[in-house]
Amino acid sequence: MHSVNHWGGSFDITTDVASEDDDCRNTDVDAGALSARQHHELDETQQGWLLSPEGAKKRSRHVDLGCVVVKRKVLRWAFWGLVAGFVLVGLPVTVYKSIPHRPPRPPPPDRYAEALHKALLFFNAQKSGRIPRNNGIPWRGDSGLKDGSDAKDVKGGLVGGYYDAGDNIKFHFPMAFSMTLLSWSVIEYSAKYKAVEEHDHVRELIKWGTDYLLRTFNSSASTIGHVYAQVGAAKIKSRTPDDHYCWNRPEDMAYPRPSLAVSSAPDLGGEIAAALAAASIAFRDDDDAYSKKLVRSAVTMFEFATRDWADEHATYSRHRPEVEPFYNSTSYWDEYVWAAAWMYYATGNASYVSFATDPRLAERARAFYDDVLDFSVFSWDNKLPGAGLLLSRLRMFLNPGYPYEQSLVRYHMETGLDMCKYLRRFGAFNFTGGGLALFNHGRGQPLQYVVANSFLAALFADYMEAINVPGWYCGPNFMPIEDLRAFAKSQLNYILGDNPRKTSYVVGFGNKYPRHVHHRGASTPHSRVKYSCTGGYRWRDTKKADPNVITGAMVGGPDRNDRFNDSRMAFGHTEPTLVGNAGLVAALVAITSSGRGVGAVDKNSMFSAVQPLFPATPPPPPVWKP
Repeated sequence: MHSVNHWGGSFDITTDVASEDDDCRNTDVDAGALSARQHHELDETQQGWLLSPEGAKKRSRHVDLGCVVVKRKVLRWAFWGLVAGFVLVGLPVTVYKSIPHRPPRPPPPDRYAEALHKALLFFNAQKSGRIPRNNGIPWRGDSGLKDGSDAKDVKGGLVGGYYDAGDNIKFHFPMAFSMTLLSWSVIEYSAKYKAVEEHDHVRELIKWGTDYLLRTFNSSASTIGHVYAQVGAAKIKSRTPDDHYCWNRPEDMAYPRPSLAVSSAPDLGGEIAAALAAASIAFRDDDDAYSKKLVRSAVTMFEFATRDWADEHATYSRHRPEVEPFYNSTSYWDEYVWAAAWMYYATGNASYVSFATDPRLAERARAFYDDVLDFSVFSWDNKLPGAGLLLSRLRMFLNPGYPYEQSLVRYHMETGLDMCKYLRRFGAFNFTGGGLALFNHGRGQPLQYVVANSFLAALFADYMEAINVPGWYCGPNFMPIEDLRAFAKSQLNYILGDNPRKTSYVVGFGNKYPRHVHHRGASTPHSRVKYSCTGGYRWRDTKKADPNVITGAMVGGPDRNDRFNDSRMAFGHTEPTLVGNAGLVAALVAITSSGRGVGAVDKNSMFSAVQPLFPATPPPPPVWKP
């Protein structure tokens, strides 16, 4: 007879089949529950009915986490371990990150940054006009204060600007090109200039030049009829007092200095327009009023330059003996492409880029004539390589497409070919035994061509890096961008002393540098003695070193055999120039590692005035409401 089950059925529990949940649960039944089993397996509900309070106490030491039953003690240890880990690791890290920290110190300046500081000082030494007290060149004073007194249409005369080289002439064509180069380097590498604390200095030098260029024409007018091409003059083998026959410090000039006006100047006008346009971009961030003034004046000058282009031989220097022997422009079509590109970037006006990319203009400029090697050499007389790189920049960064793509592709390809020609392995140009590229075929003043083209090589490499392109092709050969930087570095290293003579060609850099520079101001003592036109010959002809060190001046350079004549009479070797130092500054700032951590080039400043090339996607229509 069985006891009565008031719920129905037997007290016997069947255990024939166990579900997966039961299996999972039963794998870790505690010892108290096992000891209570005699004839039957008890489920959890039955254990709660039948186990003694002691068994229940033992059961409470575990925590059921699903398929795992964990001792409460282990769980407590895990919890407090996590808390301790946070206190020991997480809390200090959180506190450290919340405390403001000083930015890491920049790396020490490399030799290129050191040379850059000195190279900029050369422009301080070349200033004409009233010299500011903080100019930093103690042997220079006010000079050329009567310049432009014969230019009756110019208010205040043509005071200011820069002397071109070792003489005291102000040639506006190379001066404008120098300002364009400096401005270009500032637009691309402003972060580097700031890193080496030269940003304010270089822009002050640019403004000194552009302020003067604005005086060379009626910059407040919308149309002009002439522009002044230079102040001062010299004739070959002259025997009358002029800027070459006399050997005077600029402060002691007492001979006539005529102002040369020209009514047709497509090349000079184009270069001045380019200089003003490029400078307007360099000043746009923090001197908007001056930037806009430069743009307005650039528009006026560009209109003057392109007003009459029927005679393709009508250069500003043609049949002018004061200019032709010194800065004779062989064409103006390259200035048209160059200036139009700068005008587009400065204004955003698409008519300029349409003009620059017009296939007819490229044909006139012979932009794609690969059989003429000299067209690949960037210089004051040939802007095609620089213009091609400027237009390649547009394609590489903005990719405007139709209707410009066909021309931009060709300029981009031509730029790549120019870069291939720079590399020694392809044998386009000769090199000296010491490794200097002979871009001007061994003639005088070789270094100014070397630095200008080294700047383009380094800049093109930085463009490719900025868009994550590892290199380019020279025929079937893939060339990594580091090959271009290696080329530019090798040329700068040669100039700074890594050459067979172990001499630096930048005055004041290193222990060995030229001491007899073809420069009137550097060679004549700074004293109360005022030497006559020919009285200064004693200082020109002396074997003594210069009494005034013209720090940062890059001299003309060695010959095709790495030989160098450190003599004032060997002007092809020892005379510095504005365009030479402008190219040197640009190449140095492009190559220096100082400030490189923020990016190689400024991708956006150049395009700050350019309008969006493609229409924005229109907003969706408003939600329909009945």
